[in-house]
Amino acid sequence: MFTGIIHHLGRFKGYRRGKQEMAVEVPSDIYRMEIGESLAVNGVCLTISKREKSIFYFNLSQETLQKTTLGSLRPGAKLNLEQPLTLSSPLSGHLVTGHIDSTGRVLKISEKRTGRRLAVSYPPELGPYFIPKGSVALNGVSLTLAELGSALFEVELIPVTIEKSNLRDIKRGDLVNIECDMIGKYVYNWISKEKP
Repeated sequence: MFTGIIHHLGRFKGYRRGKQEMAVEVPSDIYRMEIGESLAVNGVCLTISKREKSIFYFNLSQETLQKTTLGSLRPGAKLNLEQPLTLSSPLSGHLVTGHIDSTGRVLKISEKRTGRRLAVSYPPELGPYFIPKGSVALNGVSLTLAELGSALFEVELIPVTIEKSNLRDIKRGDLVNIECDMIGKYVYNWISKEKP
């Protein structure tokens, strides 16, 4: 479980064994993590399978390659990293599982005096999980839906989010990992199964 508050950036080093494994250079603050622990990488919950000095290795399943952007990274790409939530951690963002629902495309970027606004497309099957002013995670970053349409939503990036995450480098046309609000998914599932 994560919060969507990014404190670390890593760097993609490359794939191994086809794309069954990826290597990520991590900052020294998280060297202490052990093999078998979870780390959110661009919002995707991955397990550390091996480590060599500052490089962590992660296995990539077919599901991860199909549903996320992790199969199309370029060497040197910056990656948002988040360590798991502990019972003593403040919940500054919202509950993020690291299980990506789909990808979306950045359709528009507007520069604002107080930051930046992104318009992102999403597949129709995610529509029931969004509400105006609700939560969404993009590349693992906890954000609030500023505007919601039937096929796209808009989010505001404040200066600290731009500074601390890889969303500062996002460009029009880029794909991002989308995780819908977990509580919204549970509520929708419960209501849709309720019998009259």
